[in-house]
Amino acid sequence: MNFELTKEQQLIQKAAREFAQKAIMPNLQKLESQDKIPDDILEGIADLELFGMPFEEEYGGAGSGYDSYVLALEQIARVSSGVALVISVNILGLSAIKEFGTEEQKQRFMVPCCKGEQLASFAFTEAGTGSDPKQIVTTAVKEGNHYIINGTKRFISNANYPGPMVVFARDDESNEVSAFIVDKLCEGYSLSEPWAKAGMHGSRLLDVYLENVKVPKENLLGSLGQGFPVLLLGIAYGKVGVGASALGGILAAYEESINYAREKMHRDKSIAKFTSIQLKIADIVMKYEAARWLAYRIGHIANKGNANELMKEVAISKTFITETMVDVARIAMDIHGSYGLMKDYRILQIYNDAIIGPQIEGVNDVQKMIIAASVLR
Repeated sequence: MNFELTKEQQLIQKAAREFAQKAIMPNLQKLESQDKIPDDILEGIADLELFGMPFEEEYGGAGSGYDSYVLALEQIARVSSGVALVISVNILGLSAIKEFGTEEQKQRFMVPCCKGEQLASFAFTEAGTGSDPKQIVTTAVKEGNHYIINGTKRFISNANYPGPMVVFARDDESNEVSAFIVDKLCEGYSLSEPWAKAGMHGSRLLDVYLENVKVPKENLLGSLGQGFPVLLLGIAYGKVGVGASALGGILAAYEESINYAREKMHRDKSIAKFTSIQLKIADIVMKYEAARWLAYRIGHIANKGNANELMKEVAISKTFITETMVDVARIAMDIHGSYGLMKDYRILQIYNDAIIGPQIEGVNDVQKMIIAASVLR
């Protein structure tokens, strides 16, 4: 086993950290208050090739693999989990197209998204589905050379950007769930106002209304009635990003806690001198190191392309890292005391971001069921 980063990976990690610090951090307050990522930040992410980092150059990607993607996303999320989520959802949608798409679909939809000219989305959730695809009520009816899609999708990221959206609907031929690639902002496509969520600001969650949306039959992703495998593998790659983003949040809480402990004075002493604070810092350090190697490992596993291995291992990593971020944010809050409740201190933003992680890309209780099933069967 080799735990050393390559020179290329070190450069990617450094470039992402510097970009986040110099380009995102000065705009963070505005980004948080407006829940919108400035265009120049999106352009900078595209220049760094972060939107297509894991994918081959023939599809517009950087060809750097999921391991490098995890390294970069950690550093972006260290400053803004919302910006990291926009990148992660784009990679999620493209991963599904990469694994199940035809060559024509890959060239058409992946290239502009890898270059940041468009952004991909992934639309499974509905008001009544939870984690159960059997509850999907969005329909796809075959009419000649097209499918006509009707339904509403809930809590969809990147829905306000042009680009492909992988939509799951029950088709009238197999009466099963199929996956379709829909061009966002097309006729019959409309959006709700953004949901006012607790954290991860900048990445807007919207409801998507699909009213008689006409999709060419060539936009069927994978086989008819086989939407569930597309969903499972796509979400698995999405969890790689969610885990990396949560790791960045842990790192942010770690650094904020260190800085606060050194700077906060009590009776002419830094509170870093107090044993109680040192014990909390030690807990954060241990939790970060455990989460870090689990996240880096899952990037390596994702590179191998073994779907069965990835789906089990990513359930472990996503669950552990997102729950660890909640734990670390709570400890960091304790270190800050009452000041942590104030918007002047970043730890409040980090705490609000943390509580979202266990609920997205598959709630953690479902992930634990997957983990248990993998060892009990």
